[in-house]
Amino acid sequence: MSRRKFIKTSALGLGGILLAKCASGTDNETIIEEEKKVIPITKPIVVSTWNHGMDANKAAWEILGNGGNALDAVEAGVRVTESDADNRSVGLGGLPDREGKVTLDACIMNHENECGAVAFLQDIEHPISVARKVMEDTPHIMLVGEGAYDFAISKGFEHKNLLTPEAEAEWRKWKDSEDQKKPRINSENHDTIGMLAMDEAGNISGSCTTSGWAYKLHGRVGDSPIIGAGLFIDNEIGGACATGMGEAVIRIAGSATVVELMRQGKTPNEACKEAVDRIIKKHKNLKDLQVGFLAINKNGEVGGHSVYAGFNYAQKDNNTDQMKDVAYEMEW
Repeated sequence: MSRRKFIKTSALGLGGILLAKCASGTDNETIIEEEKKVIPITKPIVVSTWNHGMDANKAAWEILGNGGNALDAVEAGVRVTESDADNRSVGLGGLPDREGKVTLDACIMNHENECGAVAFLQDIEHPISVARKVMEDTPHIMLVGEGAYDFAISKGFEHKNLLTPEAEAEWRKWKDSEDQKKPRINSENHDTIGMLAMDEAGNISGSCTTSGWAYKLHGRVGDSPIIGAGLFIDNEIGGACATGMGEAVIRIAGSATVVELMRQGKTPNEACKEAVDRIIKKHKNLKDLQVGFLAINKNGEVGGHSVYAGFNYAQKDNNTDQMKDVAYEMEW
């Protein structure tokens, strides 16, 4: 046999042996199919930030519990909070800015990544519904200030003075005081309602609405109307919303970060904690800097985490209707 023919024959033989081993799983290698775990999906489900989320969830559940869609639910739910004159951080009755003006921010996002937002909106009771109109009736995502107001009026929303006598009295007291430091978010200024819902079809939507940081500079806009900061939905993965110091949330694109961490395989709790850790690392001064994240994934698993103690959320599904506290990094 010639040398060339021998090499060719040997190569063919070696290849056959390797193929045989791969096919048979021999050579001390065993192909084991991983046991597939069946994870039950909790749906429909709705979660929202802070104590006022209980009443908001109730309104959302009237839609979800009757087979309605998540987008309608998250709009209807936070409208309850926007109309609560006793609430000092959202909508009617919200604490004003330094000039005594109640300015509102809101956004909404559906399972198809369509979204709408309004910022620095005045004299309209339901900014979340205006945000939905921006999403559905315009080619834009965000309208602000006078333009947002004019758009709302053109869509049939009524002009309404949102500064209640009680909120005005608190503003005047603050204005006349020597101490004009920002109020602590957990105690005097609960800040924002964010809501996430998944309907029977497994589709997720979210909403976020606020009158913002009490006694802020006129014109200030926080994270609440900013898609990716105050709220983000990806129907393949889940959704997240934020509450607290909006400037800190914006700096890490907070809600989008939480969703992307869930895409990498983290649970809602783990994703929220990592986002909080990032905020802590990005700030030299954490005094009174409260931020909390709330998240839900496609299995209906819920999680949250905050910088300081005190952040909680409301959850409602077929088996649950209660407030839950989240884990945190620091005590006040």
